[in-house]
Amino acid sequence: MISEQLVDLSRLQFAVTALYHFLFVPLTLGMVWLLVIMESVYVMTGNVVWKDMTRFWGKLFGINFALGVTTGITLEFQFGTNWAYYSHYVGDIFGAPLAIEGMMAFFLESTMIGLFFFGWDRLSKTQHLMVTLLLAIASNLSALWILIANGWMQSPVGAEFNYQTMRMEMVDFWSVVFNPDAQAKFVHTVSAGYVTGAMFVLSISSWYLLKKRDVEFAKRSFRVAAAFGLASALSVIVLGDESGYTVGESQQTKLAAMEAMWQTKPAPAGLTVMASINEAAQKNNWEVEIPWVMGLIGTRSLTKEIPGIFQIKAKNRERILRGIVAVNALDALRRQRNDVVAQQVFERHKADLGFGLLLKKYVSDVNQATPEIIERAVNDTVPRVTPMFWGFRIMVGLGFAMLALFGLAFWSTIKSANMQKPWLLKWALWMLPAPWVAAELGWFVAEYGRQPWTIYGVLPTHLSVSTLSVNNLYGSLAGFIVFYTALLVVEMFLMVKFARLGPGSLGTGRYQDESITHAVPAPV
Repeated sequence: MISEQLVDLSRLQFAVTALYHFLFVPLTLGMVWLLVIMESVYVMTGNVVWKDMTRFWGKLFGINFALGVTTGITLEFQFGTNWAYYSHYVGDIFGAPLAIEGMMAFFLESTMIGLFFFGWDRLSKTQHLMVTLLLAIASNLSALWILIANGWMQSPVGAEFNYQTMRMEMVDFWSVVFNPDAQAKFVHTVSAGYVTGAMFVLSISSWYLLKKRDVEFAKRSFRVAAAFGLASALSVIVLGDESGYTVGESQQTKLAAMEAMWQTKPAPAGLTVMASINEAAQKNNWEVEIPWVMGLIGTRSLTKEIPGIFQIKAKNRERILRGIVAVNALDALRRQRNDVVAQQVFERHKADLGFGLLLKKYVSDVNQATPEIIERAVNDTVPRVTPMFWGFRIMVGLGFAMLALFGLAFWSTIKSANMQKPWLLKWALWMLPAPWVAAELGWFVAEYGRQPWTIYGVLPTHLSVSTLSVNNLYGSLAGFIVFYTALLVVEMFLMVKFARLGPGSLGTGRYQDESITHAVPAPV
C-alpha cells in the first residue's frame, strides 16, 4: 500500500504549483483580447493613442505571459515525476490533448508573441493586427486542449479499460473533444480570464484617473475595460450555470457537497444561500434557502431530484461491493488471460472497478476488507463539505460584485461626467485581486471536489502517485515554493514598476507631462 503521507505530499505539491500557475493564466487569456480590441481601433482610426495603448498594455501582458509559460512547463513535468502510475494508466487519453496543445497552440503562441513585440516597425498595421489576433486565438486554443484533458478527468468518456494492457484506452476521440464537461469548463474558464484582464486594465486605469495623470489614455483604457468586463462577467455567470448543470449530470457527489445537501430534497431542490454546517453530525444546524433554484440549475427540470449525500453514499457502498467482484475477476484475468468465466464476470462489473480499488488505500487484498473498512471507503467518496460549500459561495459572491462594478463603470463611461467619481475609481482599484481569488477558488472547488479520484470513478488518487521517498517530496516541494515565489515577486516588481511609469515608459515623447489631454486628438 502507498503511504498516505506520500499521497498527501504529492497532492500538495501539484496543488501549490497549479495555484501559482493559475495566477498567470487568467490574465494572459483576458488581456490578449483587450489588445486585439485596442489595436483594431488603431487600425480603423489611425489614432496613435490606440497604438500606444496596445503597446503599453502589451508590455504588461508580455511580462505575465513569460512567467505563465515558465510555471506551466514545470507543472506538466510532474505527471511523469510524481504521478507515474496515473500517466501509465491514462496516458493514451490524457496525453493526446496535451500533445495537440503543444503542436497546435503553444508553437503558434510562441511565434506570435515574438512578432507582436518586434514586428511594430517591420509589419504593416494590418499585418501586426493579424499577429495580435493569432496570438489571442492561440492562447485560447491552448486553454481549450488543456481543459479538454482536465474535463476528461472529471467525466471520463470515449475510453475503456483494457485488462490485457491494464490501461485506459481511447475508443472515441471526438467524444473526448466534445465532452460536455470539458466544453463547459472551457467557456467558463476563458470567460473568467476575460474578467481578469478587464479588471486589471480597469483598476490600473482607475489609479491613473485618481492621480489625474495620463487622463485621456486612462479614460480610453477604462472605457474598453468596462465594456469588455461587463460582457465577460455576464458570460461567466451564464456559463457558470451551464457548468452547474454538467456537474449535476456527471458528478452528483460534488454538487451535493457544494450545496451541503445531506438528504435528497423534493424536486425542484432549493438553493442554499447560507448554512451552519455540522459535518460531525452530517447535517446543517440551520440554512437559508431560495426555493426551486438549485433544481433548475442542476437538472433543468421541475421533477428530477438531486440526490443528497446519504443517498449517494448508499449507492457508492453498493458500487464498492460490486467493485470487489471486479477486482477479483481482474486478478484472475491477470493470472490467466484466457479465463472465459472471469472475463464474463469482469465485463459485468468493470464499471465499478474503480470503486473496488478505493479499498486498496486500507488493505492490499480487497477480500480482507471489513465492514468498517468498507464504510471508511464509502465516506472517502464524498469530499469535506465545509470548504466546498463556502469556497463556491465566496467565488459566486465575488463574481456578482465584479458584475456590479463593471456595470457601474460602463454606465459611468456613458455619463462621462461620472467617470471620475472617486468612490467608483477607488472601488475599481481595491477590486483588483478579486478575479484571481475567484479563479483560484473555482479551481479548488473543481479539483478538490473530484476527490478521492484523479479520474472520476475510474482511478483513485492514492493509486496514481509515483513511488518516491517522502524526503524527496519535501525537497522538491520546498524548491518549487521558493522558485515560484521568486517568479511571483519578479512579476509583481515588474508589473508595479511599469504600471507606475505608465505610458511614458514607451519612450514616444508623447507622455512626458504626466497627461496627454492636449497631446492627442479627441477621443474616438
